[in-house]
Amino acid sequence: MQSLNDRFSKTLDNLKVKFDSVRTGRANPSLLSSVVVDYYGSTVPIMQMASVSVSDGNTLLVNVFDSGAVSAVEKAILSSNLGLNPQTDGGLIRLRLPDLTQDRRDELVKYIKKLAEEGKVALRNIRRDAIDEIKKDSDASDDEKKRDSDAVQKLLDTYVSNVDDLVQAKETDIRTI
Repeated sequence: MQSLNDRFSKTLDNLKVKFDSVRTGRANPSLLSSVVVDYYGSTVPIMQMASVSVSDGNTLLVNVFDSGAVSAVEKAILSSNLGLNPQTDGGLIRLRLPDLTQDRRDELVKYIKKLAEEGKVALRNIRRDAIDEIKKDSDASDDEKKRDSDAVQKLLDTYVSNVDDLVQAKETDIRTI
């Protein structure tokens, strides 16, 4: 049961990381966590190639370590579908986050709900695997199998509720002007 709880927790943590990369009205370095750069034939996360900081509430500064990779980082940011327009100044890239329009906020809410549904599907798949394992246990009685299956379902319900709470918090964050 502990490994099941760990798997559920990892899925929830993964969803939190994905939510952090969704843009709200404020600049946040984790916004770029999902951006990968094609660097000498391999894909490298931007966080390993540059330091990302916030200069003011709406501007991210990306300080690229290798000045030869600045154009590759720019290209990755443009193709990341974050709606950011990089402005390069030597090895420093400025990313001014435009104000969110109501339409863009609605799109972001739809996107986080899609991410949440994918997270719930992953949780349900974990539940399915756990219940299959319970059914395969030939040493357990039918009552024990039923009790274990109910415990797995109760644990799943708890995590699905946590996902719904995350969605509600992120949606409030996005809709706050």
